[in-house]
Amino acid sequence: MRRRVMVLVLLGLCGGWAITWAADPERGRTALTTRAFNVAIWPRSAYDEVWKQWGVSEKPAGYAAAFAERYGLHPAPYENDGLPMGLRPAKTVLGGRGITNDCMICHGGSILGQSYIGLGNSSLDIEALFEEMSGLGDRQRKVLFPFTNVRGTSEAAAMAIFLFSLRTAALPRRPQPLALGLRADLGEDPPAWWLLKKKRTMYHDGGTPAHSVRSLMQFTLSPLTTLAQLKAMEPTFQDIQAFILSLEPPPYPYPIDETRAARGKLLFEQRCATCHGTYGPDGKYPNKIVELDEIGTDPTRALAITERAKTHYEATWFGAELGPDGQKMTYRLPRGYQAPPLDGIWATAPYFHNGSAPTLYHVLNSEARPTYFTRSYRTGAADYDPSRVGWKIEVLDGPADSSLPGIERRRVYDTTQPGQGNGGHTFGDGLTEQERRDLIEYLKKL
Repeated sequence: MRRRVMVLVLLGLCGGWAITWAADPERGRTALTTRAFNVAIWPRSAYDEVWKQWGVSEKPAGYAAAFAERYGLHPAPYENDGLPMGLRPAKTVLGGRGITNDCMICHGGSILGQSYIGLGNSSLDIEALFEEMSGLGDRQRKVLFPFTNVRGTSEAAAMAIFLFSLRTAALPRRPQPLALGLRADLGEDPPAWWLLKKKRTMYHDGGTPAHSVRSLMQFTLSPLTTLAQLKAMEPTFQDIQAFILSLEPPPYPYPIDETRAARGKLLFEQRCATCHGTYGPDGKYPNKIVELDEIGTDPTRALAITERAKTHYEATWFGAELGPDGQKMTYRLPRGYQAPPLDGIWATAPYFHNGSAPTLYHVLNSEARPTYFTRSYRTGAADYDPSRVGWKIEVLDGPADSSLPGIERRRVYDTTQPGQGNGGHTFGDGLTEQERRDLIEYLKKL
């Protein structure tokens, strides 16, 4: 879309929301793919020399691919100065040349060898990236806050709370962090951006209005960012939100058995549509938040944000945002999970809010879910399971050896750990194998 959209109006055809303002999706895409919103975290040399942290004697051949695979990053489908999606050239505090991260570090993924802006990055080891890029020479240090406990997930909500704990309500830096009940075992799998257009509320717990622009800006709250700078960036993030709302999922690329899919559609409408909605021209999405007692999935993320953290957020400029009706937005602590739309679900493995179900088959058969597993964390055709729909895995007998380096330990998903539980959502357990396969065949079409 190249023409300027002077007034963007989304009428919520599937139970979504309405917003009206001067916003331009194409301008938003340009800003998202060309502009750094934080100062450089690392000098440019960090990218070129980080291989010295890998325990190898010389720089690997095919260095860009080796770098991307080590940290779970993907080729940028736009000009990016030779860097993978998620990293970006930026100026240092003193005006020199360096590198920072951007939104696509978590929200730029790849499947079947194709990169997509807005597909969650299910391969990322952001902890290793930050530790090793920041561990060169006299800059050796640990990250200030844990970014992840298992590869492919992040502590996104916890990191946001951490950033706000460093600020007063007026947003100057605090001398000491504010105690907000912070924990770092939430294990969040990043959702696909193209789902936002259907939602009235966003994030896994559905506690934030989906039309909030400032919520998208939380990770620009680096220690050096001022309130004036945040205010100046808000119109650009309106454009970025408009771009996000223009995204569509990629279609399933393999043949579909239409007879099985037709049977699966009937099953879906009987068993799944109440929470996940219906699809097609007359589709409707109910925006349902399912209570923990009903869904039964790992409760850690749903219970993570404290009332004090919510109150502190609402007292800041971020929490003073007005909605399309001119009223201050309402933030909630639902203590459950929003049943997401399923558009493009074939591309968004692993599943559940914490990525504990590697395929749709595991979503629909709780008894088949492994307690410990790993995978290649590559995203090519050889790594994808078109039958079960999701990532091929290796089931393990036990957890990772605690003596292994963190980058190796985080390759193992241990569902006995807080935030990583794979229980609940047993709604498919009563299906026969044929019904389960029929339902999966239909889900490929969404």
